[in-house]
Amino acid sequence: MTHSDYRLSQLDQLEAESIHIFREVAAEFEKPVLMFSGGKDSIVMMRLAEKAFYPAKIPFPVLQVDTGYDFPEVLATRDNWVNRLGVKLIVASVEQAIADGIVVDDGKTSRNRLQIGTLLNAIEENGFTAAFGGGRRDEEKARAKERVYSHRDEFGQWDPKNQRPELWSLYNGRLHEGEHMRIFPISNWTELDIWDYIGREGIEIPSIYFSHQRRVFLRDGMLLSESEHNPLRDGEVAEERTVRFRTVGDLTLTGCVESTAGTIDEIIDEVAIARVTERGATRGDDRFSEAAMEDRKKEGYF
Repeated sequence: MTHSDYRLSQLDQLEAESIHIFREVAAEFEKPVLMFSGGKDSIVMMRLAEKAFYPAKIPFPVLQVDTGYDFPEVLATRDNWVNRLGVKLIVASVEQAIADGIVVDDGKTSRNRLQIGTLLNAIEENGFTAAFGGGRRDEEKARAKERVYSHRDEFGQWDPKNQRPELWSLYNGRLHEGEHMRIFPISNWTELDIWDYIGREGIEIPSIYFSHQRRVFLRDGMLLSESEHNPLRDGEVAEERTVRFRTVGDLTLTGCVESTAGTIDEIIDEVAIARVTERGATRGDDRFSEAAMEDRKKEGYF
């Protein structure tokens, strides 16, 4: 070679862009927070935030909106990350929000949807001006409409037709009183990029992302976990199968897929040939209508 090649790999470019966004927000906004569920995307976000401010600690807290129906393996991984990095964890509990009358449990609305009011209340109570989210544009049609800086009005609502331009990666973070911004540093990543990065960085993730034995039953075309929160309906039969999760959330609505992928490399091979996104394949809350996610986002969802 007659000269050095300074070009970055695709993963290095994505990482550099995300780190730049983290630093911009930390410099520009008075009180940011990182939404952290313990799922793969939010864990990658935590790793990027760790890199962005190393050797200093992450300069903002992390916020989890707890439905009360989260997978134990996910909560354990969440705690491991929080303890290792020494960040402040704020848990906004849907259960507590129901008890306090912030949201109303009518017996028909899913806990996932009740996260909206719980989240907006937590943002208002703590005075957060920017909230980092792990949304990616390849996940779902509504998320494909997002900007990196996603403006929310004083009611926490999102208007997809009134977003700010982001030419040349210049971000407009101006806010009026009571408004806040949702920030999506991994907007340009794909599910495959996430797994490549997890493999490269040796990142700890919940064990349920890997193949394991689980008692499941079929409902609405999805394999759901047998649980006290998920009573079987007439005609449903639980059986043990070899499965893994592509995404994690409310266990009453999050399905798994039959899979023998027990390593990162095997998951990458599986994802590379998938033709349905993880949300489209295994998230029941996105199946209520064609615009289910967009409707929730307009109300204040992630």
